[in-house]
Amino acid sequence: MPTPPRSPRPRGTARRRPRPPAEPSRGAAPPPAGRTRPRWTMRAATTLSVVVLAAAGIGHAVMTSLDAEIDRVDPFRDMKNRPEAGHGMNVLLVGTDGREKLDRAERAKYHLGGAPCRCTDTIMIVHISEDRKRASVVSLPRDSYAMTPPHTDRVSGEKHRGHPVKLNAAYAEGGPELTVRTVEKMTRVKIDHYLEVDFTSFMRTVDVVGGVEICTDQHLKDSHTRLDLPPGRHTLEGGEALQYVRARHVDGAADLGRVKRQQRFMAALVHRVTSSGLLLNPIKFRDVTRAVLGSVRADKGFGADEMLALGRAMRNFSPSSSEFTTVPIGRSGYAVKGVGSTLRWDPQKSEEIFEALRRDRPLTVRRTPGAAVRVPVDPRQIRVQVANGTPTAGLGRRVDAALASTGFRTTRTPVNAADRRVQRTIVAYDPRWDRSAKSLAAALPGSELRAVKNQGATLKVIAGTDFVKVRKVRAADPGKGEFGVVRGDEVGCAP
Repeated sequence: MPTPPRSPRPRGTARRRPRPPAEPSRGAAPPPAGRTRPRWTMRAATTLSVVVLAAAGIGHAVMTSLDAEIDRVDPFRDMKNRPEAGHGMNVLLVGTDGREKLDRAERAKYHLGGAPCRCTDTIMIVHISEDRKRASVVSLPRDSYAMTPPHTDRVSGEKHRGHPVKLNAAYAEGGPELTVRTVEKMTRVKIDHYLEVDFTSFMRTVDVVGGVEICTDQHLKDSHTRLDLPPGRHTLEGGEALQYVRARHVDGAADLGRVKRQQRFMAALVHRVTSSGLLLNPIKFRDVTRAVLGSVRADKGFGADEMLALGRAMRNFSPSSSEFTTVPIGRSGYAVKGVGSTLRWDPQKSEEIFEALRRDRPLTVRRTPGAAVRVPVDPRQIRVQVANGTPTAGLGRRVDAALASTGFRTTRTPVNAADRRVQRTIVAYDPRWDRSAKSLAAALPGSELRAVKNQGATLKVIAGTDFVKVRKVRAADPGKGEFGVVRGDEVGCAP
């Protein structure tokens, strides 16, 4: 039987309050269905921050004074035959490059080389529920196969019939208007508002909130962005945060791994702005809002009044209120003449997601109090020997059976401990398998973790008189459920 993976020793000097290293899960995550390049977290984080920050109700005057700083576009001009409006609000969030707004030193420091482009890195739909208690975020991969409606090229003035493109090419050909029309044609979801942001607003927003804390249980090193984070907790400022959410050469997981990191960052940023008291500080509120809005383009109807009304309605918004997914891919590497390799959406699964948006339904069922707790290591990878540390006959068998029922690989042959006077249940483990030990301890509420050098891969549970029951646990692997949906509170740092 395979044993849980060991921890590599971190190289280099850890940044900002690192914790002791923990062993990474063995085996890279399976590659994504296609190279989707989803850089959406920086866009979603900055724009949704406006909505969350407005919930403070600091005052109409503050928002109105900043309203003039937003560049306005009209992406809905002369649009006909649009999808039927549903419940809630749908915002099309488009992320552009914008590196030309950074000075040469910043571009060099954070490895933003290359010429800037008038192109989109990210296209996503943010659905705000009608009761303003939920945000559902669906990322639309930039290389998705798309068929444009008839339009006029915004550069050449040439009129085009509908033709196949990669989704991000719609912006290059027809700007916001063609992008909205193409997305509505593909999804049959009516877009209510349009927001466009870039690198600079992301970096400045992270800086003005004082940085965002993220955690990693393995060394993250990317040769392209120069990201280099040892295992532990880190408070990332603007430039470092940009490297973190852009990195896709960390491991074999590629874009799938980057999506997970982006989800974690998004949840952490929402937690930061909603729990730090920042919203109650008028000066900070003004500064953060200015940082966000300074590089935003929006439709004419999404002004200060609507932002304030929406923000106040979302006063109790938190990471658990948000859910994230990428539209399911049915076929990657779909070759189209004159277009290249594209991604074809899974017709049935993608339609179910868009139908949920149209009907204002959550993308996933919210976890109930009795549901399984997420843990760092899959219980099926953890071998456990149970010992009875009490005089109670049969306790070892009960604990062994309960752990096995939630997935742990118990020996099924519990033994009696040398000390039969144990009051608090103990999880004894070799320090090389500390993540496995934390996962096991999560299933035994109130248990004590006890490191034992050279114990080996098998963890030992010494049941004490405090034992009541085993809590259900499952691997914390966001994005592996139905449609790859993950909630914001499922991707944050563990306490």
